[in-house]
Amino acid sequence: MNERTLGTTGPAVSALGLGTMGMSDLYGPADEAESTATIHAALDAGITLLDTADFYGEGHNELLIRDALRSRSREDAVLSVKFGARKAPGGAFQHAPYDTAPAGVKDRLAQTLRRLGTDHVDVYRPARLNPDVPIEDTVGAIAEMVEAGYVRHIGLSEVGSQTLRRAAAVHPIADLQIEYSLLSRGVEADILPTARELGIGITAYGVLSRGLLSGHWSPDRALAAGDFRGFSPRFQGEALEANLRLVEALRAVADGVGATVAQVAIAWVASRGEDVVPLVGARRRDRLAESLAARDLVLSAADLAAVEAAVPAGAASGDRYAAVQMAALDSERPA
Repeated sequence: MNERTLGTTGPAVSALGLGTMGMSDLYGPADEAESTATIHAALDAGITLLDTADFYGEGHNELLIRDALRSRSREDAVLSVKFGARKAPGGAFQHAPYDTAPAGVKDRLAQTLRRLGTDHVDVYRPARLNPDVPIEDTVGAIAEMVEAGYVRHIGLSEVGSQTLRRAAAVHPIADLQIEYSLLSRGVEADILPTARELGIGITAYGVLSRGLLSGHWSPDRALAAGDFRGFSPRFQGEALEANLRLVEALRAVADGVGATVAQVAIAWVASRGEDVVPLVGARRRDRLAESLAARDLVLSAADLAAVEAAVPAGAASGDRYAAVQMAALDSERPA
């Protein structure tokens, strides 16, 4: 697989990464054996970037990755870990401020290293900004862990341009993880140009908009209890119907280039620049195989124009998160 570099200071990683959240959390039950087989298949296909968080499944996801890597070399994987979200027994997210104070950084990193069974994390990042904790303090604490050898690179997640600048003034930032898809293009206005100015890469999550752009979603699909999409605005009522009409328009374009909807959606994100690395959230080997085929899909200028005509910027119906979650996103605040 081709490689891309996370910014000017980050590691070289595969041109596609694997997001593992759905193997432990938020999308209903997952089969652990199939999840492990999917991680192995990703590594065998040349995917090196594995993205996780200490709160995915309350630590289950990190343990899953640890077990999957037992039969592989630690150097086969670039482990990207988010931290800071707080959860209650039973898995419900708490709306308390994110745990990003310096003491929290070190405590949560210690637990992550133990669960992953490794002596270092390749990229470590706060999952969200805590407005009560200066980003300089959070990045400074992670920088101490870089100096101590427990972290290789520092990343950020869902922050705006001003926060990017403040963080980069403390320590080089490898990449910004942020939602970026045909249905979520807010990053393009100010955040992406700022990241490029600062030499910060983009790790794009939600490239299939949590299944909306997979080409496999239907309006009558039953969701398991606790599935995030059950209360996501884009999956509700008339908004879902409008979004699926966009998907059908995209399907016509995909048919024209001999690809699936998902492959075109992934290839479009990959086409945004060599500094953008899409994360695919496959939970099964068949879905992974479909996503991997996007590596070889080259969209011409005419193809890209057709894609954007089918799903114009700003065409999505509904916010990407519920109101309380949107309010916590530094990336959604005016620049």
